[in-house]
Parts: sequence; C-alpha cells; structure tokens
Amino acid sequence: MDEFAPTVGVSTTRPSDMPEDHAALPVWNAENWYYEDWPVGQRIRSLRRTISESDSHLFNTLVVDIHPYVQDQMFAEREGIFGRRLVAGAFVFSAGLGLVATNCVNAFSYGYDKLRFIKPVFLGDTIYTIRTNMDKTPRYEELGLTRASYQVFKNEGELVLYCEHLQTVRYRNPADFVGKTEK
Repeated sequence: MDEFAPTVGVSTTRPSDMPEDHAALPVWNAENWYYEDWPVGQRIRSLRRTISESDSHLFNTLVVDIHPYVQDQMFAEREGIFGRRLVAGAFVFSAGLGLVATNCVNAFSYGYDKLRFIKPVFLGDTIYTIRTNMDKTPRYEELGLTRASYQVFKNEGELVLYCEHLQTVRYRNPADFVGKTEK
C-alpha cells in the first residue's frame, strides 16, 4: 500500500458565490495542498489514453502544425524515416502531462526542465504517465519551489517522453520559512 495519503478531491475551495452545501463538497480533480503538504517521493500513475487521428488533427490545427510527418500520410509512408505518421511531440507533452494534472489552487507552473522526446508516438498508440515528486526548496517569501518528473510511456511501457516540472507553491505558514528562502 502507498505510504502517502491521497490529496485529490479531499478538500474544497469553499467559494462564497454558490450554495453552502455545494461549496462544501470536495472539488473533483482539484487539490488545495500547500508547500508543507507536498510529499517528496510520492509516485502516481495516470489512466491510459489512446491517441486518435482526430485528437492529433485537432491539436495540429489549433497550433498550426502542418509538418508532413504529422499531417501528410503519403509523405510519411513514402519519404519519412518511420514509414507512418507521427503524433506531434508537443501534443504528446500536453496530453501526457494532462493525464496526471490536477488543479491545485496554491501551485503555479514555474517551467519545465530536461524535456526530451525519447521515442516517436504514432496514431493509435496508447500513452500513460508516471509523476514522481522529486524535491522541494523554500524559495520566496510566500512560495516554495517543487520539482516533479514526468515519464510518458506508450503501449506496454515504452518510455517516450521525460521532463521535470517546476512549480511555485504557497506556504501554509510563511513565517515558518523566514530566513530559509533562497531569494
């Protein structure tokens, strides 16, 4: 059994602009943990998602990615080195991170490090993601910095993408970090 308590859907933001009995309900796919609550070493795995032709096409249309490897079947089959169309790396990144994303109201994306597209993903491949909470550092007067790795796998466990996500996260008790921050 996992040594870490669940954090998703166990709290609510309690908005004042809805009926109190609705505001008291835990918010689905949301978290309101603070820096102090972030468990270093915790690992989670997402559900799986098969990437379809329409998923890929919609993403490519939205970002105006018309590269022949992702949009031109004839090119990909006849001239491409993989012999078939790819899913855009930006979509694999977005979908892979989205699979483990939650909506923590106290965390703010600071950026991504070490983003690598390790293997190609093709139409019809099924992906899933494992997130590992790596470390955390007191950083600013009101916010600490956390780092988590994201490994996106396809099909039966082939690693296709790796990156590290940095987030600034509010302290529950900023006074506890006076003199401990980097900046």
